[in-house]
Amino acid sequence: MDTAYVHGYTEPETRRLGDQADTLAELLHAGTAYPAGSRVLEAGCGVGAQTVHLVARSPDAHLTAVDVSAASLPQARTRVGGVDFRQADLFDLDGEYDHVFVCFVLEHLPEPEKALAHLKTLLRPGGTITVIEGDHGSAFFHPRSEHAQAAIDCLVRLQADAGGDALIGRRLHPLLNGAGFAGVTVEPRTVYADGSRPELVAGFTRDTFTAMVEGVGETAVARGLATADGWARGVADLHRTTGPDGTFHYVFFKATGSTP
Repeated sequence: MDTAYVHGYTEPETRRLGDQADTLAELLHAGTAYPAGSRVLEAGCGVGAQTVHLVARSPDAHLTAVDVSAASLPQARTRVGGVDFRQADLFDLDGEYDHVFVCFVLEHLPEPEKALAHLKTLLRPGGTITVIEGDHGSAFFHPRSEHAQAAIDCLVRLQADAGGDALIGRRLHPLLNGAGFAGVTVEPRTVYADGSRPELVAGFTRDTFTAMVEGVGETAVARGLATADGWARGVADLHRTTGPDGTFHYVFFKATGSTP
């Protein structure tokens, strides 16, 4: 895959991925459990942040987790056991599986429909796919801030420049249909955080979303997409949404389909 992970492979990013997975585990993984003995492929496992929750919900399934990054897999192996971790490009994968799970991967690919079509060839007849993606266009927050919105828009631009799509959540239904999956359904999974939900304010608004935006600041400024002062103001305003009177809204999309 000719693509780049816009967030990088730093220790803060590893921590952010874990915070995100743990905070959103129930929201994202509810309804996903695989039968004992079933062969499950997690395509794009990264540091294993989502793998932990797949294993917890389907402890007797046979899970193969694959990622293109050699740096990520040792961290994944440390995080969770009982999984067959492999380094491979998504388009080089072969074998036959009962289920495929893909989370926060398509957003980084220049040809997501082509990737889905290849994953479909790995599924037995009647096998299922589950795809989860976010959509940065669904971020709404209070207090309103043009600087904060500009910082988010910079992240969207950087991801597009790297060949990805940070707005891909809204595209999952046509993408899976276009790849030939049957019975495609898409559900919005909404995160809303305010002062009455301190665990979401900390785990999602601060440690997941704002940390994600903050992490690309140096690149955004270096590429002339923002000034240093403007970026600092945008990040500060995102942190303001974690205050007692702040609110934050974001939507993930969870899609499922099957092979005919």
